[in-house]
Amino acid sequence: MIPLDLNLLPALEALLSEGSVTGAARRLGLSVSAMSRTLARLRAATGDPLLVRAGRGMVPTPRAAALRERVGGLTAEVLAVLGPSPQPLELGTLERAFIIRANEGFTALFSAALLTAVMQAAPRVQLRFVPKPVKDAAPLREGRIDLEIGVPGEGGPELRTRLLFRDRFIGAARLGHALLAAPVTPERYAACRHVVVSRGEAFLGPVDDALAALGLRREIVAVVPGFPDALRIAARSDLVALAPRSCLAASQADTTGLAGFALPVATPELRISAQWHPRMDADPAHRWLRETVAGVCRAFAAPLTG
Repeated sequence: MIPLDLNLLPALEALLSEGSVTGAARRLGLSVSAMSRTLARLRAATGDPLLVRAGRGMVPTPRAAALRERVGGLTAEVLAVLGPSPQPLELGTLERAFIIRANEGFTALFSAALLTAVMQAAPRVQLRFVPKPVKDAAPLREGRIDLEIGVPGEGGPELRTRLLFRDRFIGAARLGHALLAAPVTPERYAACRHVVVSRGEAFLGPVDDALAALGLRREIVAVVPGFPDALRIAARSDLVALAPRSCLAASQADTTGLAGFALPVATPELRISAQWHPRMDADPAHRWLRETVAGVCRAFAAPLTG
């Protein structure tokens, strides 16, 4: 590291512009003694007197005169690099592509409203939705995606997380299913045949744990990669599906004749969140995207998950 104090740059600019310690002190809001100490530090750093006595005033040395034309630009450049961005975010002219990784349920429920909000505010912005086969923080770290939407997994501790909405699991069966003819008890629920969702090898979850505590076990006859797939199967068969309540609402066009019901066992709440890498915290465009996603989720999720 180069042992430089960049605070000396504006002090040097003030001294060379004012041509006096008193004037520079007034300009920077410092005491005369503090400004004198700063001039001493500048002399030590540059190896030049910079300002010397000439009668009752001070005049610049040749080195100082040569620096006078450069120091203002240098100060501005340092502030531009190390200070906050001086350019306000202009959404009307912003040209940028954001990549959002989310499951099919989120995309089905929120993508149209999110695209509408984005196009109204920033017509040149592009959104790209990509699937999430596994929970992996590497794409966020490497900048391959901008936002990860879902239940936070075992991501890196440095990732930022913002809650978007709360959801819960419900059961789903076709209208006319025998299960719906009477109150859904744990025993009647477990006795049905089920379709479940899993992208990995394990496909048992909190519902199975709750049933096991009661000495029950459900019969799983189909495993599919996504909740929309499970709901479509349940709508056209006697299999019972399990899905987030919001996902059932998002899939209504494909699941006509499907009824949702409260599970007969308790399961943990689902906390649907946005995750991003901290290097994007201060980026104005990324901050705007996060606020837009959060606003759309608040507006559309409340009646569905309340």
